Amino acid sequence: MGGLAQILKESGHSISGSDNQFYPPMSDHLENLDVEMIKGYSSKSMPDADLYIIGNALSRGNECVEYILDNQLPFRSGPEMLGEILKSRKVLAISGTHGKTTTSYMLAHIFLNQGRDIGFLVGGVSKDIKGSASLGTDSTFVIEADEYDSAFFDKRSKFIHYSPSSLVINNIEFDHADIFDHLDDIKRQFHHLIKIIPSSGEVIYFSDDKNSKDVISKGLWCKSTVIDGNEIKISFEEQELQYKGTSYSLAELPLIGQHNFKNYIAAILAAKTDDIAINDSIESLKSFSGVKRRLEYKGKFSNIHLYDDFAHHPTAIMFSSQAIRAKYPEKKILGLIELGSNTMSGGSHGLELLNTVSCLDKTVWLDHKNVLDGNNITSSDNIENFINQTKSIISEYDIILLMTNKDSHKILKPLISYLEKK
Repeated sequence: MGGLAQILKESGHSISGSDNQFYPPMSDHLENLDVEMIKGYSSKSMPDADLYIIGNALSRGNECVEYILDNQLPFRSGPEMLGEILKSRKVLAISGTHGKTTTSYMLAHIFLNQGRDIGFLVGGVSKDIKGSASLGTDSTFVIEADEYDSAFFDKRSKFIHYSPSSLVINNIEFDHADIFDHLDDIKRQFHHLIKIIPSSGEVIYFSDDKNSKDVISKGLWCKSTVIDGNEIKISFEEQELQYKGTSYSLAELPLIGQHNFKNYIAAILAAKTDDIAINDSIESLKSFSGVKRRLEYKGKFSNIHLYDDFAHHPTAIMFSSQAIRAKYPEKKILGLIELGSNTMSGGSHGLELLNTVSCLDKTVWLDHKNVLDGNNITSSDNIENFINQTKSIISEYDIILLMTNKDSHKILKPLISYLEKK
């Protein structure tokens, strides 16, 4: 929604927006855009508008939603609004359970570094690119394509509205337990998306991801690029991409972890569909320093290194944990994990969560609904106790890895303040 606000702002509209809370980095970005931020959903604070965009976090019973419906005011979902803007563009969509934000920014960075004024919309904030969205003047538009539903009145996945020309599927796993009952529900949405990709378009996917292959097997009506197949092979150990017999080294690229290596590969091959040579993409990615809150290094405090990560799914938690362990093989690492997403806090992943951090020395869990209760772990159901538990042991560790998709500042600020006083 923040990115859409920027694109509409660039299109000449006056924009305001409401939410229960605003927090960095997006709140800072919206403030810089001069977007009026209205806290809460009181109908009395609603501005007059020509059109109201209703986010998928809102539903019937919300005071603003009821006011819009009672007064027959014009409204749309965010994805529908964006889809109308993108009708004349060549849309390169980055989808999948993990890596969408980072891969999208990698791809946008390649184009921009190559002098292409592409449009883009990504659900995060890059360290290298100003803003999370831009209308751009180039015919190409890069978008993070989410499978979450569009609005309470439109239960289709967001990405259906974007009508992509080409699609990257990084991976598919069960997530969003609040709207999907089964993994097959998610696969069905991806199948519907593939159905509307034109025959001149392309789908890029990894052959080692079973669920992606299952979706492809249901039907494909365009070209495909299969990573780690017969003509395209990758090696994380060698940091190498082999494309139709030619080898390319990715060893000089800065981001750590096998998941980021795959993100690099997906972005490079997506750029190739729009005439960016592989060597040029690799050269551009050397200057890509990552995305805020994706294994973001926050600094060194009392000789303790602190990282902030958005991981909120067992696989993402495992990827980030393993990446930090590989970077610091001999150091003592403390994991701090908030079960923040609807899927995690609802217990849908079960005890699988505990196995994802086996490479860390210790983990403290912020478990609001006590879904991990009784498993001999260090946990708390409130943030104050969680922070106090961490403070009591933090000096025993060299590396702190915080993983949450909620407001990480509420945890980071008191911990950094505590360490700075030591």
